[in-house]
Amino acid sequence: MKTLIIGGTGLVGGHAAILLGQQGHEVTLAARSAPQSPALQEFRFRAIDYVDTTLEKADLEGFDGLVFAAAQDVRQLPQDGSESPEQFYQRVNNEAVPRFFAVARDAGISQAVYIGSFYPQIAPQQIERDPYVYSRHVTDQAVRALASDQFSVCSINAPFILGSLPGLQVPHLAALKAYVSGLLPDLPLFAPQGGTNHISARSVAQAIHGALQHGEPGKAYLVGDENLTWKEYLEQWAAAAGHSLDLEVKPDDHPMLPHSIMFAGPNALVSYEPDAGETALLAYDRQQIAAEIQRVVNDLP
Repeated sequence: MKTLIIGGTGLVGGHAAILLGQQGHEVTLAARSAPQSPALQEFRFRAIDYVDTTLEKADLEGFDGLVFAAAQDVRQLPQDGSESPEQFYQRVNNEAVPRFFAVARDAGISQAVYIGSFYPQIAPQQIERDPYVYSRHVTDQAVRALASDQFSVCSINAPFILGSLPGLQVPHLAALKAYVSGLLPDLPLFAPQGGTNHISARSVAQAIHGALQHGEPGKAYLVGDENLTWKEYLEQWAAAAGHSLDLEVKPDDHPMLPHSIMFAGPNALVSYEPDAGETALLAYDRQQIAAEIQRVVNDLP
């Protein structure tokens, strides 16, 4: 299968590219700029901005499959005040993503997977309260509504995704290692209340492969690996970095895991078990988080 990966130079898209390449796909990465990671430089690359309203079906012809791992979140919000969060998400997610999928359909792509967020499924009460969760909900619904007998599109809705690639800069993870290692003495060392589900980028890549093979058109698959409190998560990071911590749990805003990224609500404890049948269908590994944290810590300077 000739497969185009939008957001293919990032963490999720990059892991998907590597796995799909190993499975015999002819992979082309697409993003605004070429890949940083040496692990991705063997793949074909095409400069594509999915938000570009001038994209036409001719720009996407020749591909059989599509993986979309580029919908935007709080990290890309304009810092200059030029757009409100509602305006930004409306433009780059609610409008641009379904428009891109429609162009892909018209270009003859037959299999597509959209990487979404778990929030609309695990915290539906936040859809009308939070502009990001609302955007993810609206975008996911609009993309899946394009499914047909000729265009099999489904979504993989993932929780917090953990992983690394050589040469790919993930500043938050480097800061997290420094934090649990006591190298940021100006920041209070504690764990926030609550917790969430985590999954590795490797497992998401496996789920993408499974969805391209067996995904039901129009289906939203909620994936996940391990439920951890934030105390458990941070202490696993510390152990991987060679430190033993017993962190106090506080309701305060956390320097590494602030309330602003807790879209299920500050101090919320998110815990769920993905559907066993769907997990088997998508064929992704679980119980991977401790090993993935260790790999990430080892990869960081």
